[in-house]
Amino acid sequence: MVNYILRRLVGLIPVLFGITVITFFLIHLSPGKPTRLQAEMSPKITLEAREKLDRLYGLDKPVHVQYLQWIKRLAVFDFGKSFTDERPVLIKIGERIPITITIELLSLFLIFLIAVPIGIMSAVKENSLFDKSSTVFVFIGFATPTFWLALLAMSLFGVQLGWLPISGIKSFDFEELNFFQKIADVSRHLILPVFVSAFGGLAGISRYMRTSMLEVMHKDFIRTARAKGLSEKEVIYKHALKNALLPIVTIIGLSVPGLIGGSVIFESIYAIPGMGKLFFDSVMARDYPVIMGILFVGAILTLLGNLLADVMYACVDPRIRVGEKR
Repeated sequence: MVNYILRRLVGLIPVLFGITVITFFLIHLSPGKPTRLQAEMSPKITLEAREKLDRLYGLDKPVHVQYLQWIKRLAVFDFGKSFTDERPVLIKIGERIPITITIELLSLFLIFLIAVPIGIMSAVKENSLFDKSSTVFVFIGFATPTFWLALLAMSLFGVQLGWLPISGIKSFDFEELNFFQKIADVSRHLILPVFVSAFGGLAGISRYMRTSMLEVMHKDFIRTARAKGLSEKEVIYKHALKNALLPIVTIIGLSVPGLIGGSVIFESIYAIPGMGKLFFDSVMARDYPVIMGILFVGAILTLLGNLLADVMYACVDPRIRVGEKR
């Protein structure tokens, strides 16, 4: 297993390098330089002063030279400084990333907790009222845009009913609360973002789980298990479920990029000071070091999510490790 993980880790290096090359050049192809945006905020700035800013930030050099300089700094874990406030990028990301990871982990847990039982029940009770109802729910989940759902939830639960806060991660009087009240306050602020983040994945995973269970339920070993006189509960949960979970493990690993990308939308709508909100603000300000830092960290999290899915897949099905050796 150790050799398997090491081979996967080595294979991630060229993928990560390719991601940095593509994202760096795409960012610099977008219209509008950071110095031009700063000049628009200060109309009195002269052309000479703008050129000095370009030289200060290294923007006067060709793009490939800027990329090589960025790679050299990255090799010593120097992500550079933000163009907007001169703060180190690594510190800015470090302040925001715990909130985003907390929301994404809670979303993944919620997806797994609800979607898998729904998928199993839909497969066991195929073509029943529950199966048809869950199918309708799945298509609604697929068709609902995240930003629209976030605005609807904000309007209903926050504005009209007044049950949940609609912005931020804590209340204004947070410092005056005791320990348990602080936990309750943060939890109330997280309900809507976690729900919005999980809703799309909930629909997709439940549908994949249903399909996988139906495929396994028609296998010969399931018929053999029933012929041996095992109860339906043992057949489903002891024999069918373990095999049906294999594709789900892969899909959950591959869903990590979508969850990270979706955080840009709901964090901006709910004004959550996470990595998604920082990315949105940085793009609007053309803050290249922060954008590249966030994309690099997001790429690492995505690749680690895929690696985790591969490792879990190999743990569940040892034939994969044997196949790699051949």
